Amino acid sequence: MLRSIRIATLALFALACALGQAAAQTAQPLFAPRPVVAQHGMIAGPERHATMIGLEILKNGGNAVDAAVAVAFALAVTQPDAGNLGGGGFMLVYLADRNETIAIDYRETAPAAINRASFLDARGDPDPEKSRNSALAVGVPATVAGLALALEKYGSGKFTLAQLIAPAIALSKNGIPIEADVAETLPRAAERLARWPASAKIFLNPDGTPLRRGELLVQTDLAATLELIAREGPRAFYEGSIAEKIVHSVRAANGVITLDDLKNYRAVVRAPVRGTYRGFDIVSMPPPASGGVHIIEILNMLEAYPLRSLGAYTTETLHFMIEAMKLAYADRAVFLGDPDFVTVPVERLISKAYAAERRAIIDPARAKPATEIRAGDAPLPEGKHTAHFSIVDQYGNAVANTYTLNFNYGLGMVVDGAGFLLNNELDDFAAKPGAVNAFGLLGAEANAPAPGKRPLSSMSPTIVFKDGKPFLVTGSPGGSRIITIVLQVILNVIEHGMPLADAVAAPRIHHQWLPDEVAIEEGIPLAVLRALEARGHKLVQRPVTGAAHSILVTPNGLIGAADERRLGALAAGH
Repeated sequence: MLRSIRIATLALFALACALGQAAAQTAQPLFAPRPVVAQHGMIAGPERHATMIGLEILKNGGNAVDAAVAVAFALAVTQPDAGNLGGGGFMLVYLADRNETIAIDYRETAPAAINRASFLDARGDPDPEKSRNSALAVGVPATVAGLALALEKYGSGKFTLAQLIAPAIALSKNGIPIEADVAETLPRAAERLARWPASAKIFLNPDGTPLRRGELLVQTDLAATLELIAREGPRAFYEGSIAEKIVHSVRAANGVITLDDLKNYRAVVRAPVRGTYRGFDIVSMPPPASGGVHIIEILNMLEAYPLRSLGAYTTETLHFMIEAMKLAYADRAVFLGDPDFVTVPVERLISKAYAAERRAIIDPARAKPATEIRAGDAPLPEGKHTAHFSIVDQYGNAVANTYTLNFNYGLGMVVDGAGFLLNNELDDFAAKPGAVNAFGLLGAEANAPAPGKRPLSSMSPTIVFKDGKPFLVTGSPGGSRIITIVLQVILNVIEHGMPLADAVAAPRIHHQWLPDEVAIEEGIPLAVLRALEARGHKLVQRPVTGAAHSILVTPNGLIGAADERRLGALAAGH
């Protein structure tokens, strides 16, 4: 009986494939692709000043890690809604001379005073005000430790930390005009920033209005902080006057960070997760980043379908993508957490065998309701806002880096006297099993808050390899959508053969299991959308999202594409 049902299902699938061929249509991206070609080095990033600073490092013989450190410090000045000193992130580094890829985890940690009840109200229910809008939400800042570790271990040795920070110091002292992305985000964040006098002093006019387009953003306190880090190294941030200012600001707002929390913070080098897709090697971030695991899991499920022949924007291709996304996000909710605290069944989740089991759940002709989907059988083995940039240098090294404050401008709180914004990253914990975070992601026991624990993240800096060499360097901001954004860039390039700029600009879809809806960007053919609805998919139009700044390595040179969903983004090479 089961065999006959399976045969019938395959027959329906074959018919769907045939219909899909006939119904193939072309999507219309909202952005004009602007590829950049260079022979030696390339940076694709979210902000022009920072990109050009990194490019100068490459031109002067620096490697991709040197440039990444300079770009990240510069973004803390030029893109304060996401670039940061007071947040954290993940860096994926490929070292050509070693033929080795390293994952640097500089995710924030929970202070020692955080516990399972920290983000609950008196009734024991999740209290979003605590986890999103109060100083309790501040994780131990990690960016300075992560960038310093990357430079110390994997930099070229041609530049000191002070030399790489110097451009950021100059920008913060001299000021930069409010433009591009900051001009768009600052008015929306004005009320959040106004809660904190130290923030208002920097980002708002005396009458409480946000700095307007063209006005100069001068950050003298931030310049002094950067000068101290440049002079004394990263421990100047985690001990001494900067640390004291962090603790004073947080605790004055009823937060719990202590000097010991800062002193004890360490960035961690981890082994990346690895998978394959149609002969390409996919290398990405391991937990506590969930992106790598689930990009590979989804690709494994999709590998059995003839997506290339079906076409990029047919009903069949999008249906299979949506159904695979649901299954992976259901797994994410249950199994993923900080590997230093919980055992995550990574090898099982990224295996081809597990993907086959999950794929068998997919109905080729019908959307499966989220209520019918549960996490798979992956037993534990025995015994919004974010910035991404991609870099490839003349030596063949590559960096994919994603870091964040969580919300735009994080908590909105500037450390008084130190000039940088703090994160509200602890909202990424599950306040209690079954609770959702600000991005609607469901959490379970594996991601419960605990002292010193790193909250689960969706950040997904990824490098795709072809014949053992970097082929595609990518990643994106986007909260819970990061995983599916990076997935679609990879599919657009590998599966559908799109030029890189088209792959980045193409309209995107997203499903994260719960809520049970498909977020879609404009540009997907109406007939396809109607056909998806006929299969039971609930479609919801969402604003454009993500910023997948990417680089393609070809025999004829490097191709960079800055995602124009981020105003002011720039790809530049030499």
